[in-house]
Amino acid sequence: MTVPGAVATLLEGLVDYAGLFPPAALDMDAAVTHYARYRHATDRAMLGRFVVPAARLAEFVAAVDRLPHGAPTPRAPWACAVLAALADAPALREVAVRVGECLRLDVVEAKAGDAAGIAALAEAFGPAVTVYVELAASSDPAPLVEVIARHGLRAKLRTGGVTADAFPTPAEVLRFLEACVTAGVACKATAGLHHPLRGEYPLTYAPDSPRATMHGFLNVFLTAAFLQAGVAAADVAPLLEERDPTAIHADADGIRWREWRLTRDALVTCRRTAAVSFGSCSFEEPVHEVATLPFG
Repeated sequence: MTVPGAVATLLEGLVDYAGLFPPAALDMDAAVTHYARYRHATDRAMLGRFVVPAARLAEFVAAVDRLPHGAPTPRAPWACAVLAALADAPALREVAVRVGECLRLDVVEAKAGDAAGIAALAEAFGPAVTVYVELAASSDPAPLVEVIARHGLRAKLRTGGVTADAFPTPAEVLRFLEACVTAGVACKATAGLHHPLRGEYPLTYAPDSPRATMHGFLNVFLTAAFLQAGVAAADVAPLLEERDPTAIHADADGIRWREWRLTRDALVTCRRTAAVSFGSCSFEEPVHEVATLPFG
């Protein structure tokens, strides 16, 4: 994949591979094999973590052990994100010790609906684990994001699914991103971001799949970067609904949308401290589609 340097900076490690989840819903061996192949592909720079439920960790480790090649090693470990709950903390620690340096089980994604739940997650997993707390898009996330900040955790937003009603509105996405940037909380997204730009797409891979308006990952992550760079939410809000690929211009040193420009340094800062990654059941789809954009 050949893209301008600033775009490559934005995309680096962006896609956490969630092949186990719908609409792909691969079996464990297939998902593990795909991830091993992606790690050696020409587009591997865009690949992030392998996403696995805590309840399937034993199955995951067994599938990794069966790999004929491309298996993780201490020199080339696999970074994983584990979907977990409070009760999973002891088992996760036990598995992490057993797999050692080959599998890094140092990121957890969990749900919490109130301040007490967030505090419990922080205590259960401890400072050695990075915890993303999934928040509901339907209510103002700012109060809970502030709690997340106090505990040194991160936030997560579900940006879609396999039904049209699973997608939050652009205003809800903007509200979440603004709350995170204001509080200095890093965040990630999950689901529904297979495509670079907002548009009408099939919801599943079935031939007769219904279609719906889906968010684009460039829309979401560029919006986060502009917010962190100080552009007002009202000014950047239309970016979440941008569908024109010629509206985004990029070169080696930055990305421009309308009259605003992000430097490469600003993109690096955003990806490290504000908008970290998104989970996708497809790695190939976002990679191939972003490579077709003009960025002129």
